[in-house]
Amino acid sequence: MASISMNNIVKRYGDGFPAVNDVSVEVADGEFMILVGPSGCGKSTLLRMIVGLEDITSGDMLIGERRVNDLAPRDRNLAMVFQNYALYPHLTVFENIAFPLRLAGASHDEVDTKVREAAQTLELTEHLDRKPGNLSGGQRQRVAMGRAIVRDADAFLFDEPLSNLDAKLRGQMRTEISRLQKRLGITTVYVTHDQTEAMTLGDRVAVLKRGELQQLATPRELYDNPGNLFVAGFIGSPPMNFLPGEVEGDQLKLPFGSVTLPEEKAAAAAGKGLLIAGIRPEHFAEAGSGDRGEDAGNTFQARIDVVEWLGNETYAYVPFEAPPEVQAQLTQLEKDLDGETIRTQLIITLEGGSTVQEGDEATVWVDAARFHLFDPETGDNLTVDPEHAGRILGRD
Repeated sequence: MASISMNNIVKRYGDGFPAVNDVSVEVADGEFMILVGPSGCGKSTLLRMIVGLEDITSGDMLIGERRVNDLAPRDRNLAMVFQNYALYPHLTVFENIAFPLRLAGASHDEVDTKVREAAQTLELTEHLDRKPGNLSGGQRQRVAMGRAIVRDADAFLFDEPLSNLDAKLRGQMRTEISRLQKRLGITTVYVTHDQTEAMTLGDRVAVLKRGELQQLATPRELYDNPGNLFVAGFIGSPPMNFLPGEVEGDQLKLPFGSVTLPEEKAAAAAGKGLLIAGIRPEHFAEAGSGDRGEDAGNTFQARIDVVEWLGNETYAYVPFEAPPEVQAQLTQLEKDLDGETIRTQLIITLEGGSTVQEGDEATVWVDAARFHLFDPETGDNLTVDPEHAGRILGRD
């Protein structure tokens, strides 16, 4: 095993376009690092530069203490698992897993021992004599992982390995990959566009946009302290609500009324004029429900437009209008997120037993301490907690 250091990595193509632009990430020995972002953000390009399938325009790539910029992929001792499995259809599961060992000239006994140990770890023992075409998608992905395990590599690299699986199987495979990485303790870099995978698998997550690192932090830090509008919109499902707001004293004025902010949040946004106020759907409740909703100062009236009942919880939707400055930033955010729809509507998560109906006028409580306030021009989070936000672009 070994650490991986990416120091000011740049990748420019012939037309000068920077697919990766000055990215620095330190992956500790044994750490599970996630590279996440929408299509075209540079995450797969960065992974391919680690393994040596893409040349590095500038910067230094180190594996352990060794600079590997000019080393061929075979000399870097890394094991890569691809999205499309990359199995040999004419070989059995045993021979697919054994392939890198045979290529390295390992003895028959070593091949047999390592393949059977990997198969037992991945629950593939009964499938060793089968061909890949006769296996399920999850089984084929485990075969690809087995081929990586037997190599005794310094690190595992995963390039969107679960993209071809259905939703239920993706959930199962996430759990298997997490358990396997913890058991082996091997340095792992995992690329995905799925923020659910990023949040459930990684020790730390590097969020990328247009080739630039936006924030590097633990999943909890990203969720609780997004450094900018892009990270806030990308992390979380349902996504964070974004509303026009303005701070006057300790009051945050919103389309539905005013709420009282904690002193430190109000001070951070004092005199800033029009802002984008971000709040997650679960930080609301029906007034008077459970232990919440007792603070009358942080309640407001909302006419419910649409209700979605999911059994354990209910989503209530409340439309609102945003001024042009805020709408322009939200429209740009929607483009940056590559498909995520950012609508001018408030999403409120209520308890599954809620009796709120479409068209009702509901009294809603909000946890004002959980508001984030963003600059509508730069997208920076003015209220981020620097001690619990990891690394943020432009704030290192």
